[in-house]
Amino acid sequence: MTAEPTASLTRPVLIYDGDCAFCTKSVGVVDKHFAADNDIVAFQFADLDAFGTTAQRAEYELLWVNTDGRIDGGAQAVASLLIANGGIWAPLGHLARIPPFRWVAHGMYRLIANNRQRLPGGTAACALPASERPGANR
Repeated sequence: MTAEPTASLTRPVLIYDGDCAFCTKSVGVVDKHFAADNDIVAFQFADLDAFGTTAQRAEYELLWVNTDGRIDGGAQAVASLLIANGGIWAPLGHLARIPPFRWVAHGMYRLIANNRQRLPGGTAACALPASERPGANR
């Protein structure tokens, strides 16, 4: 069960896996090329309780925490980011919210997330649970 958010947000927050090289590179592209007015934080450095989520969920999928506390995960987090970015990206984000495109987006997201260690910038550590990665606190 997810806790209620305790933080009052003025901007949405994108939460990603900071131990995953592929995820970090992807978020770097977002930060550099997208104009969305949001914060970006690795889940390892986030107060997840304050956002109303858990490390288990943040490790499983990218999260977009809306200013109202609603959390979108995975493909829907990407859709929210695209919508927030506006311009030519917003229609793609809206499209990813409606079936059957929503189902396709989810399948594509899971395929990428489950194989991120094999993608450019990915490392073997990306395939491990956060608690088993090099340098993890045990």
